[in-house]
Amino acid sequence: MVFFLYLYILMKDSISKSERTRGFIIECTAPVFNKKGFAGTSLTDLTNATGLSKGSIYGNFENKDEVALAAFDFNFNRVTQYLKAKILAKDNAIDRLLVYPTVYRDFLKIPFLKPGCPILNTSTEADDTHPKLRERALNALNFWKSSIENQIKRGIERGEIKRNIKVTEFAVVLISIIEGAIMQAKVTGQSNELKIAMGFLEKQINELKG
Repeated sequence: MVFFLYLYILMKDSISKSERTRGFIIECTAPVFNKKGFAGTSLTDLTNATGLSKGSIYGNFENKDEVALAAFDFNFNRVTQYLKAKILAKDNAIDRLLVYPTVYRDFLKIPFLKPGCPILNTSTEADDTHPKLRERALNALNFWKSSIENQIKRGIERGEIKRNIKVTEFAVVLISIIEGAIMQAKVTGQSNELKIAMGFLEKQINELKG
């Protein structure tokens, strides 16, 4: 694992050694936090994931909380960038919205998504126990909702989506369907719930056509 740290550092010549090490730690521990949660992730998990000592990790982060916050940002940004690339590859607003059921139908087949949605995982665990993580999850959720609302508004302006659509309500329902389906799929380990829910969501999106 130390070899990979050196390789990572060599590939990030434009930033300082400290920043490169922090980035390496975040990238290695982010999947662990998303899978096991804050409480379930131990220091041993962090050292095993990075190949670094406790001193090396806490020489770059004040404590586990700080690593967890950075890991959440990394996980959410990775999902966001993955979806954004697919959304921007489409022009029509309906096609852009259909990216969501298309991606999440195969949720269990995408390696970095398989552990679960970072918003759902984090908010479920940290709602009462970790205010800072809860705030991160809340900000991420609001960002996601705003992004969907903006896509719908864009579609209305371009005549691709009906004008009588209640924008915020649809965004909330879309997120709720996705997160609910993910929860069921994680519990059962099966994709049937995802397929049913995403099929229903596709129909709802297609009914928005102007």
